[in-house]
Amino acid sequence: MPIFEYACPKCGHVFEKLVLSKSQPEPACPKCGSARTDQKFSTFSAASAVARPSGASCAPSGGG
Repeated sequence: MPIFEYACPKCGHVFEKLVLSKSQPEPACPKCGSARTDQKFSTFSAASAVARPSGASCAPSGGG
């Protein structure tokens, strides 16, 4: 279930909405109630829950 970002052309409010189905109508603006909203292009971002120490990498460090 993706989360989409929308912008309201009437008031400029930007908000996110969880979309359960592609057949779901575009959401109304939660700030001004306008029925016309535009879906924005959003980029995907992932964060790791595990912190790596400085200088750590996945590649072997050499040696032999």
